[in-house]
Amino acid sequence: MALRTSTTERQRRLGAELKKLREQAGLNVTDGGAFIGMGRAHLSHVEAGRTAIPTDKLRKLCHSYGCTSAPYIDALVSMSETDGKGWWTEYRRLLKPPALDLAELEAAANSLASYESLFIPGVLQIADYTRAIFRSSQQDWSDKDREKAVQFRMDRQKILTTDQPPALHAVIHESALHVRFGNADVRRRQLLHLVRMAKLPHVIIQVLPFTAEGLSAFSTPFLLVESHQSTLHTVLAETHAASAFLHDADSFTKYRSHFHRLAAAALPPLDPDVAAYDHGTHDSLGLVQHILYTLQEH
Repeated sequence: MALRTSTTERQRRLGAELKKLREQAGLNVTDGGAFIGMGRAHLSHVEAGRTAIPTDKLRKLCHSYGCTSAPYIDALVSMSETDGKGWWTEYRRLLKPPALDLAELEAAANSLASYESLFIPGVLQIADYTRAIFRSSQQDWSDKDREKAVQFRMDRQKILTTDQPPALHAVIHESALHVRFGNADVRRRQLLHLVRMAKLPHVIIQVLPFTAEGLSAFSTPFLLVESHQSTLHTVLAETHAASAFLHDADSFTKYRSHFHRLAAAALPPLDPDVAAYDHGTHDSLGLVQHILYTLQEH
């Protein structure tokens, strides 16, 4: 039994789901392993994501635990059978595991809900805006590494233009539209890019204005991901210290409730198809147009 020297978020998630099913069935590791002829230590490694589990044993284990949801079991099988390789593989030497895990997670997503307080969401950034962020935050990178990291973020955005793209709902705090990453031209082009992306039928973009009340507690960015036909849910909670992937139902329910409150307090979505005279600063496009006007003065 070969053990992995490092594990991905997907591998840890699969193990965590199997552990959750076992505990819900009221079984210990020894009893769980007995169903599939697997020793206690071996199943412990599976639940920790340190080793794989054959598909037939995975299905038998789920049924032995009393799981009857075929879509959920199929989702676990899909996670187990994939080799985890994708376009992000070539960036392994440069970027840390959380960034690669996010790319893999987004690739399997059918729905994304993003809240950002100081940045435009990564999947909606233009290259020059991303480049300006990295110049200020990754000053120890070489120009070559910085450009490769910029390309990584641009490659992430391709999920929005695939044949079956995930639905994206982004709530962006107004402060992110004012923070200066790049010169006035870069910021103007970034805002115009938001307007263009809002034309996609599966993309909703809202701005949370400074005037919104009672939401100061929600300053920490987070991302809600639904994957495998919404049978699996993940929260990516961002802090200055680290990124945390949360899978438990309570966390997802809490953050989803936060997101609904933020969306309800935000201005109506960007809608480039509405005639200009119908817009004002009371909606997201009107606010973006107002900021664009101020940038033209620079």
